Amino acid sequence: MITDQSWSDARQVWDHHLMHHTPRPCSVIVGLGSHDLGVADASAGFYLRGLAPLIVFTGSTSPTTRDRMPRGEAVHYRERALALGVPESAVLIEPKARNTGENIRFSRAALDEAGVDVDSVLLVSKPYEERRSYATARKLWPAVDIVSASSPMTFEEYVASIGNDRMVIDMLVGALQRLLVYPARGFMIEQPVPDEVAAAYERLVGAGFTSRLMP
Repeated sequence: MITDQSWSDARQVWDHHLMHHTPRPCSVIVGLGSHDLGVADASAGFYLRGLAPLIVFTGSTSPTTRDRMPRGEAVHYRERALALGVPESAVLIEPKARNTGENIRFSRAALDEAGVDVDSVLLVSKPYEERRSYATARKLWPAVDIVSASSPMTFEEYVASIGNDRMVIDMLVGALQRLLVYPARGFMIEQPVPDEVAAAYERLVGAGFTSRLMP
């Protein structure tokens, strides 16, 4: 049973994860691999709106995607984008990355190898990974302008789309923990966490939403 307080706290954490950037034309779209095909849908939608001439899908597999995406996250994302009308020539795949840092570094290397000049990136992730993705890219790719985006969904819509309420809240909590601890490890730039968001995070941890926390 998820209490009203936990739902309220989860919405507050969700809102903090969103960067509220307005998608705009960029040199390239980079879609970060995950269990969520909505990233591929959003990336394809941005391409079809003319916001970039090229998409890079990046991602290998993880314990949460191995069964669902056996050919790898980037490959499945590419197949989804092609089915949505993106031409094959407009998609690069980077099939080796296993975390957000590798997503950024390996995508950058793939674009360099392809001879693509990049001064701005429309970075597409799951909604609750917008801030983490942005902070990671700003650390590892500081010379380019980063616009962070995702599928335009409310918290309630996202929970319904995943179909597992507790897992979504666990993921929100895990993503916030990384915002708190990763800057000191050199993985991302620091993103201030307001006191009320930190308090909501602590209440959720205390309520047992801990399966995605690092030791």
